[in-house]
Amino acid sequence: MASLDSTDFESASNNETDTACTSSVPSGVIPTTSDARAKRRIAALEDELERMRQERGTKQRKTTYFVAQGRAIRRLVALYTNLDDLISENDRRYKELPAENTLTEDRLQRGYIELSRALLWLHTNLGDFDHEDCEDMLKKLKKGADAARGDDTSCLKDLVAIWINQDFHPSPLIRPDDKHSRGFTSDICGKLLCPAEWDLDQTHVKAGIRDRMTEFIVSENSWPLFLYEKYTVNPNNLEEGLLRSKLLVLAFKAIFTSPSSAKEAEGDGDGADIIENNRRAQRKSDQPKVKTCVASIINMGKVTPHSIAYVACQVRFSLSSVSLWRTVDGDFNYEAFWNNIVDFFEDVPGPVTRHKVQKLLEWWTRKIFGTNHRDDLTPEVVSQMSVNALAEQRKALVDAAFDSD
Repeated sequence: MASLDSTDFESASNNETDTACTSSVPSGVIPTTSDARAKRRIAALEDELERMRQERGTKQRKTTYFVAQGRAIRRLVALYTNLDDLISENDRRYKELPAENTLTEDRLQRGYIELSRALLWLHTNLGDFDHEDCEDMLKKLKKGADAARGDDTSCLKDLVAIWINQDFHPSPLIRPDDKHSRGFTSDICGKLLCPAEWDLDQTHVKAGIRDRMTEFIVSENSWPLFLYEKYTVNPNNLEEGLLRSKLLVLAFKAIFTSPSSAKEAEGDGDGADIIENNRRAQRKSDQPKVKTCVASIINMGKVTPHSIAYVACQVRFSLSSVSLWRTVDGDFNYEAFWNNIVDFFEDVPGPVTRHKVQKLLEWWTRKIFGTNHRDDLTPEVVSQMSVNALAEQRKALVDAAFDSD
């Protein structure tokens, strides 16, 4: 008599089990095998696992996207103001239609407009997302915003020291890795931080500032010397040269177009020396490609008041002896300083002043991005150019011929 091996025994057992199950199934139910049911269950679990993987991947991509997009906020929108406050002010104006607004409210609304320009998709998402998704999105945007501000602070800490040493040759030199020797303890940093109405070369002024005397309070209510062209002030015309300093241009380029581009801050971007420009372009084409600059990532083609204010705050912090970012440094309030610079551009008293600040912004854009004006080709401007003019003339001829017939 032949003996059963283990495989035959398991097969027989399964058949007996299926037979037993078949005999006990309810009427009208078609019997299935345990193997078939197990395969279907495994397939369902695999589908569920794949769905969970896709959801996790989608969530991670959203997180990465929002954090990356948030890096533009401190640079282009608001250095300190919460996003919730900007959004709430826009909602308030839409609901209440106030006849008059305070300066603070106007600042918030201008900030929301800048936010909508910097992140074109945000306004739509705020309307489409539910409350929980909105909160999550804003949290990730803030994370990216604060990270970018920290990266820029770290970058300029070293670069500002290098630029000062190159231009002023102080003794001792400013150490890139040390903040404690900066501020008003350093003659050159103190001179650049000194309010425009005082001369730090005068012994009593220097002593008064260093001793924190009430006659020499350094606050955001004074324009510091580092903001001025050639670091020189005309007391009879405090607007002359304001926000045109080389140090500001270098810092702006380092943040928005790359630290290497900050080496070329002297020219006006007018392309006057064509031969040298071509040589420079050839040198750049021979160099290894680097990552896309911040300005390209955020589609920035023009310099804005908010971006200038941001850079000015970063430079001021780099010149100071404070090692950790804070809103208030002694008697100096960075948030108020940022507002003062933005108000200089946006809260103007009349058309003459508005024209001046517009020319200043054009100067900045030329310094940073050159003389291209592609963004200025609005539909109104294009409609007056010869291509459209010819199209209108041809249309007029066709209409005239039709009418004569």
